[in-house]
Amino acid sequence: MTFGGKPSGNEGIKEKSDYLRGTISAELDDLSTPQVSDATYELLKFHGSYFGYDRDTATERKKAGLEKEYEFMVRMKCPAGRLTAEQYLRLDELVGQYANNTLRITTRETFQFHVVLKQSMKPLIGEINKALLSTLGGCGDVNRNVITCPAPIKDNIHAVLEAGAYKLAAHLAPKTHAYHEIWCGEEKLNFGPDKVIEPIYGEHYMPRKFKIALGQPEDNCMDMMTNDLALIALFNGQELYGYNVALGGGLGMNHNNAATYPRLATPLAFVKPEDLVNAAESVVKLQRDHGDRNDRKHARLKYVVQEKGLEWTKKTLDGYFGREMENAKPMPKFAVVDHQGWNEQGDGKWFLGIPVSSGRIIDRGEECIKTGLREVIKEYKTPVILTADQNIILADIPAGEKRAITEKLKKHGIKLREDLSEVYRNFIACVALPTCGKALAEAERVKLPLVSEIEKLMVKHQVEKEKITIRMAGCPNGCPRPYVGDIGIVGRMPDHYVIYIGGDFEGTRLNKKVFDKVPLAEVPQALDSMLGIYAKNKNLSEGFGDFCERYGVEAVLSEAKKELTNYKWVN
Repeated sequence: MTFGGKPSGNEGIKEKSDYLRGTISAELDDLSTPQVSDATYELLKFHGSYFGYDRDTATERKKAGLEKEYEFMVRMKCPAGRLTAEQYLRLDELVGQYANNTLRITTRETFQFHVVLKQSMKPLIGEINKALLSTLGGCGDVNRNVITCPAPIKDNIHAVLEAGAYKLAAHLAPKTHAYHEIWCGEEKLNFGPDKVIEPIYGEHYMPRKFKIALGQPEDNCMDMMTNDLALIALFNGQELYGYNVALGGGLGMNHNNAATYPRLATPLAFVKPEDLVNAAESVVKLQRDHGDRNDRKHARLKYVVQEKGLEWTKKTLDGYFGREMENAKPMPKFAVVDHQGWNEQGDGKWFLGIPVSSGRIIDRGEECIKTGLREVIKEYKTPVILTADQNIILADIPAGEKRAITEKLKKHGIKLREDLSEVYRNFIACVALPTCGKALAEAERVKLPLVSEIEKLMVKHQVEKEKITIRMAGCPNGCPRPYVGDIGIVGRMPDHYVIYIGGDFEGTRLNKKVFDKVPLAEVPQALDSMLGIYAKNKNLSEGFGDFCERYGVEAVLSEAKKELTNYKWVN
């Protein structure tokens, strides 16, 4: 494969890695230093890990002449977010042995493990594999975790979505044997010179990460259109008749760099059920061959689709697919179903969606969610499902056990759907400081105090029962999907944020920037003015983002500025 211009350094690292082996194993075995080389840092991503350091202590340690406190983050691959009770309980044990004793649900329906030391890397990932789970492709320039609707409803619609997610995850997983050699102690096999190691990815893998979501318009609870590839299942009743194939979603960007931008996927084609895998592989190959391998900030599929154009993209995709694909079919308006609280499965049993603040499963003050979940899952052997809004679902619960499980959870201070405001339940925050190396400002650690302030504002303006999505990110990379929320709050610099408004609850519209460099302490004031305008002028049951779209973001901003003249960030 050849590239136009000079490829980025990552391309050389991949090419020389012997299909992701590099010197990972030897470097992890060398405990004379807590660090790893730059090449190993990049290759470890493919194996599901980022290398970093504690950013809280770095400055003081530097002043004291001490080394940074280096650590790893490990991320699992967990297609469709599904886990058995036994798997969950084993992971709960492992974070106590090898991490910071917390599990963290990501916005891609999987778990992250934080503060993993170098000597713990091989034991931890080895044990994850013994639990019949994997971290391969949790990060890196490959297809990431395939997400779908988490609801364990026992009908054909949800069975199709779950099976499709498993099928795509297996087909698009890296095929190199390096992973099992490094983490599971298997011997390196000699496949011979003619063996094709990576039939889909090749030795250079993808130009950047690649994300897939599989769902239906009637329940866009995982924000399908923010993915590189959204496969939108269309049903006649319970019968699947095909998928709309939407390309080019992605939210990562850089402040003050117009060449980078968030984008929602565009529906370009329709395929029959039996063509699901071929369609997905075709899109992967299109991005593999045409993505920008010179500039990693410009390497996602969204830039190919946006800059090459829809006509070129469709024609090129047809070539990989092997024949001309039908145009995308009309779709119903997207909706989002609430999977929190108690819900019937359709087979006589129930599932319980439990809100988890920022996805962090931890005993925090009076809310002992880690202990409570462990006790309930251990006693009732409930299957576990992780959601794209960082919550957790316990499934297959007999009706007769509902009351006892509710009481056990509440005994541990765990709040359920009915205990929480709309703002709390629909607020997503990324990890940010101190463990994310890209964070410019706080997110998870300031979320709960900020939620409390916004709840007061909602009550003040008598809109506390209105659904509203707020997404908070410590940097502009967009992990918690801030650019599709009713309100997006994005880290700009330490303790300062950019505020966006005008997305929609259904995840089908990007929001727009209104304020820049707002100090954290003044974010409530910025929202106060805009919520007041919303309360006075909204239509019945009109969401905040929909109101901003109808009324005009510029009109909302103009009126808000009149009330905010004393703030430096208003200009």
